Amino acid sequence: MSNTKLHDIAKALVSPRKGILAADQSPNSMNKQLEANGIPPEAEMRRKYRQLMFTTPNIEQYVSGIIMHDGTIRNYTDDKTQFSDVLIAKGIIPIIKVDTGTVSHSGFPGEVVTQGLDGLALRLSEYYNMGARAAKWRAVFTITDSTPTEQNVVFDMIQMVRYAALCQEAEIVPIVEPEVIFSGPHSLERAEEVTTMVLKKLFELLIWYKVDLKGLILKSSMVLAGSEYQEQTPAKMVAEATLRTFENSVPPDVPGIVFLSGGQTPQRATENLDAIAELEIARGNLPWEFAFSFSRGIEVPVQATWLGKEENIPAAQAMLLERLKLNSMADQGTYEASMG
Repeated sequence: MSNTKLHDIAKALVSPRKGILAADQSPNSMNKQLEANGIPPEAEMRRKYRQLMFTTPNIEQYVSGIIMHDGTIRNYTDDKTQFSDVLIAKGIIPIIKVDTGTVSHSGFPGEVVTQGLDGLALRLSEYYNMGARAAKWRAVFTITDSTPTEQNVVFDMIQMVRYAALCQEAEIVPIVEPEVIFSGPHSLERAEEVTTMVLKKLFELLIWYKVDLKGLILKSSMVLAGSEYQEQTPAKMVAEATLRTFENSVPPDVPGIVFLSGGQTPQRATENLDAIAELEIARGNLPWEFAFSFSRGIEVPVQATWLGKEENIPAAQAMLLERLKLNSMADQGTYEASMG
């Protein structure tokens, strides 16, 4: 595949009015979500839930790509159609999560590093044959007075850069996700400082190792004070800090930036997305396309509507479409909090 093809896929992932749906929770994480809604935490219920999502009529109006876990991309609908084929038929790009989680960073208490490089080239080839044309790798950084350390950031970003290079060699667009965790008592200023530092180091290393920036997507946290901070950050301040961070750290060659919801409530994540879009429109000169890439920020009300019951599928699919529509509107700066 030529670089041009990778560029085209990256641009398609941040198409106007569309976002990337993050449906890549591990079986354990998914089971906890199901149990919270009184749904049996079983493989078949996980499959039925993903089938509900992927077969939602008209989902392609608001979704450019869907991120899947290894077990999900290998799964099928009731009529034995592979999930990735269902998405491709709708014009949705199948995306595969390829990191294998985090482990403690030896010598750096309280910090973790992401694993998953072992055998990745072979796995990417297999995923490509399953229809995946993009992949995702997540690193995690927790803010305290002393973390993240520069050593931890550099170590983790080198793993992410190696992943990105392997993806492009495999003709797959890498989504790089250095998540700065929302949990904690840190201020907005501290969140901006850490997010800027992490992104600067990531792109410094991507450029140094000659990864094609036009053929990747950044998945980023919004910049906001921690969940335990004394007061919630107003959406306008979130937007200002977030765009300022990107202007100070993300090269203009990157085609798009998608936002994770990061533990925010569905409504708050949508409100902050709308504020970012409004400021982007007002500025009018930013080089990147912006989009949402939410998981809990969309799925929480869908699961609460479904409850594992066949008769609730139409209502749950309607709820999914409604949450996607609201976030699509927020991505255009036309959302109002009264909409839900």
